[in-house]
Order: sequence, then structure tokens, then C-alpha cells
Amino acid sequence: MSDSLRALPGFYKLLFLYLEPISAILPAPMIWLWPGAAWFHYEQIPTSSNSSSPAPLDPRTLLALSQLGNCYMLVGLMVSLVFRVARDAFPGNPIAQERIIGGTLTALAIADVFHVLSTFIGLPSDIRFSPMSWNGITHGNITLTTFLFCVRMAWFLGIGRHRYYYGPEASRTSGRKIR
Repeated sequence: MSDSLRALPGFYKLLFLYLEPISAILPAPMIWLWPGAAWFHYEQIPTSSNSSSPAPLDPRTLLALSQLGNCYMLVGLMVSLVFRVARDAFPGNPIAQERIIGGTLTALAIADVFHVLSTFIGLPSDIRFSPMSWNGITHGNITLTTFLFCVRMAWFLGIGRHRYYYGPEASRTSGRKIR
């Protein structure tokens, strides 16, 4: 059963089935519980001030951040659960697995591009091109998301894996099971 997710082997499996869901879900409790919505809000744009007690947030901002936490949770759960369902529902059908995983990775890649661009454009010009001045949240939004996008593209290119559906016509078997 170790190869029951043939469309997502090795490093891809580790990253997309375990590490990415954790990194996507983690901001939700950081917003909801600790260090809290105000901390998360003020960390979005790095500053040199180390205020131990950020200004209170208005109710609209708190609501938006709570909903953002829900979106983070949703992305993490969707990635984790969709890939596990593809594995469990189609253990002997890597073509079906690859189509489901590929559709999910396509949506995530599109979201990655817009997430990185909106974060980058939203940064003040004095720190936009100065990654050394970015904090962990900014690196997560830009550096980590760019890395995930590159790994998604590598998956589509077939780097480090066998392609069953996405790839040259010769590798397709018109939906039949591969044993």
C-alpha cells in the first residue's frame, strides 16, 4: 500500500500531503487564539517598531481576520483531504489520482500567483525589494508561496515523478488503469 498514491511520490507527497496543509492551517489558530488577530494584522507589513501592545482593532478588521483564518483552515483541509481521497478512492488508478491532484494543484498555483503579487504590491516601496527586512509572515506570503508554486510547476513538468495524465500524449492510456 506504500505506492497507493503513485501520482504524488516522494518529496511531492511529503510537501503536499503533510507540510503544506500544516503551513496553511497554522495561521488560523495564530489569528483566533495566540498571538492573536491584532498581532497577525500588524505583522502583515514589517516595521522596525517593536510595540509590545499593538493598537486595538476595530470590529470589521477583527471579523475580516477571523474569516481569513477560516480561509487558511479551508485551504489546508482541502489540500490534505482531497489528496487523501484521491489516494483512497483510486489506489490502483494513478491516472484518476493525477487528474484530481492536477486540478487541485492548478487552483493552488493560480492562487499562489495572486497571493504573491498582491502581497508584493501591497508592501511599502522601501521594503518591497529588501527581503532582509521582511518578517516571517512576509516570507511566508512571498518566499514560501513562491517555493510552493515552483514545486507545483515541477510536478506538472514531471520532474522527479512518472506522469500518467499530464504530459506527452505517449504516456496517456485513455483512462485505463495502470497496474
